[in-house]
Amino acid sequence: MRVLVVEDERRLALALQRGLRSEGFSVDVAHDGPQGLWMACEHDYDLIVLDIMLPGLNGYRVCARLRAAGNESGILMLTAKDGEYDEAEALDTGADDFLSKPFSYLVLVARLRALGRRTGRRAPRTMQFGDLLVDPARHLCSRGGTEIRLTAREFAVLECLARRAGEVVPKREILEQVWDSAFDGDPNVVEVHVSAVRRKIDAPFGRSALETVRGAGYRLAADGG
Repeated sequence: MRVLVVEDERRLALALQRGLRSEGFSVDVAHDGPQGLWMACEHDYDLIVLDIMLPGLNGYRVCARLRAAGNESGILMLTAKDGEYDEAEALDTGADDFLSKPFSYLVLVARLRALGRRTGRRAPRTMQFGDLLVDPARHLCSRGGTEIRLTAREFAVLECLARRAGEVVPKREILEQVWDSAFDGDPNVVEVHVSAVRRKIDAPFGRSALETVRGAGYRLAADGG
């Protein structure tokens, strides 16, 4: 899932970005309200972690403007400790969930996964391509009933392709969806992960579902290969 963290405390924002990336999320960060609002409108995020106390535009106003614009991203708002009025206002302005500071990182990840399952804007609960099953909610992949173990990043690459099965997905789009829009490393990291996924979902089963389209990108066969 693609996540936007809007948090002005830079050390916390960086820690969340690193931690969530290690969990397989694609994470972008904004450090003030106007920047967060702009990024949420310009890019398609599954989830938004939104602090209340932000420079320029507070979290309530960011949330309200996003909902008024029809944005359906799952929003988890970070509130003050024991701030029951903050929590009530967060829900009233359109947030889906809240978490009081200071919070447990493990709880934050669990809340985000649960929120992703509830909102599920783009990913169906399960996706079936012939005998290939991709289940984002349970982070499960199987072929003909045989479970296939993928790393968090490999699963994210497969999910990105599965959402657009039958279409060619450019390498740049995979980078933006699975890593983040500011990724400045070696773009061949996509090829490495696609090759790893192919070795696991195709080679052992004598299939060819995952195709490289030279000069264009990658495609997952809608019939499972």
